[in-house]
Amino acid sequence: MSLDDDTLHEECGVFGILGHSDAATLTALGLHALQHRGQEAAGIVSYDGNKFCSERRMGLVGDHYTNPATLAQLPGDRAIGHVRYSTTGDAALRNVQPLFAELEIGGIAIAHNGNFTNGLTMRRKLIAEGAICQSNSDTEVVLHLIARSRSTSSSDRFVDAIRQMEGGYAMLALTRTKLIAARDPIGIRPLVMGDLDGKPIFASESCALDIIGAKFVRDIENGEVVVCEIQSDGTISIEAFKPQSPKPERICLFEYVYFARPDSVVGGRNVYNARKNMGVNLAKEAPLEADVVVPVPDGGTPAAIGFAQASGIPFELGIIRNHYVGRTFIEPTQSIRAFGVKLKHSANKAVIEGKRVVLVDDSIVRGTTSIKIVQMIRDAGAREVHIRVASPMIYHPDFYGIDTPDADKLLANQYTDLDAMCAYIGADSLAFLSIDGLYKAVSGAPRDANSPLFTDHYFTGDYPTRLVDRDGISNVRQFALLANNG
Repeated sequence: MSLDDDTLHEECGVFGILGHSDAATLTALGLHALQHRGQEAAGIVSYDGNKFCSERRMGLVGDHYTNPATLAQLPGDRAIGHVRYSTTGDAALRNVQPLFAELEIGGIAIAHNGNFTNGLTMRRKLIAEGAICQSNSDTEVVLHLIARSRSTSSSDRFVDAIRQMEGGYAMLALTRTKLIAARDPIGIRPLVMGDLDGKPIFASESCALDIIGAKFVRDIENGEVVVCEIQSDGTISIEAFKPQSPKPERICLFEYVYFARPDSVVGGRNVYNARKNMGVNLAKEAPLEADVVVPVPDGGTPAAIGFAQASGIPFELGIIRNHYVGRTFIEPTQSIRAFGVKLKHSANKAVIEGKRVVLVDDSIVRGTTSIKIVQMIRDAGAREVHIRVASPMIYHPDFYGIDTPDADKLLANQYTDLDAMCAYIGADSLAFLSIDGLYKAVSGAPRDANSPLFTDHYFTGDYPTRLVDRDGISNVRQFALLANNG
């Protein structure tokens, strides 16, 4: 098992800008701010008025795009970029976005965050009709659908394609003259619009606007398509429309629990404040007597601050995180694997020894990391170790871009009651935030079962769209591809 298996991996992040002379550099900076959404690979495609240029690399943004020579290979005043963690498609350079194709209407590059719940079904259909697929990313399906559309304009073809796709997505497309942004009809995945010196920008989160000094304009609405086009006189036109029937917005609740950066504003709500509120509500729902509140870094920190403030128990950094350990720091053998948690976390014995410790985490997936952290705190001399989780139990897998384990691998499905789960982890007590407590933390009101405000299926089993591939409407599961090192 990988050291990173006991967590919910980020989806992806997108960034795009039109009409700015430093397009590629600004895109690289934007992707750097979105690095938390995907650390596997990064890519940028630019257009200089004559040709499209692409740089797609495995690894972190800072590993490649701080090099002036790399940015020099991306000329032009328009660009889109992508950071990736693979949910659909394996870890290989062929799947790194943006994906580019030369079509009858000219070149087009596409990047998207999220996942299509009918992506494999559409892929099977396209291959049966003669399509040749070079990747196993579901983004490539959209390129094929654009190519097959009989509409005359690139934006109309783009709309034709996304009308056929289901699931959660925030998508950007770059043509010779246009930057097109789209968000899924339910708004599961976030997408914001910004402005820098009068030039339009789109990004997965507002923190990507902040890093380049851009002004936040608004959230892209669910089901909305925004077409920005450079005119012959150099001005930029912006047209926004909704090509599909409107539906109530249901943004992914895990954006607030885990994925979005704390300084981002998602759906008009500050993520940091929402996470603090989760901790406040958790302290009210699961009070206890203890000496110190310790966050499991970094995700548990805002909730732990809220928990400490509401409970009156002192907050301390009882676990220190090593921020310089990457995914590829070491390939663990069995004899080394036991040190996995210590590579990233170490106990601060001075604030733990002899204390009754409350560990506050943002979520628990498999529980394997929780076992190691509890033991680490006990080894540091803690008298008691209590776990408080600032989100509900996760019972169901995700199909909208979050890489979750199968249902039977989730801790909540392996034990019949909380006491058994607590014993497995090795804690003195264990409690999770209720679904109503989470809703109140984010929106101020409990969950309305008849009209939920958020996408919350991982907690409730209430999937907001059809799951075409999963439910056997298509029998396809995966396609064989030539294995290579890139």
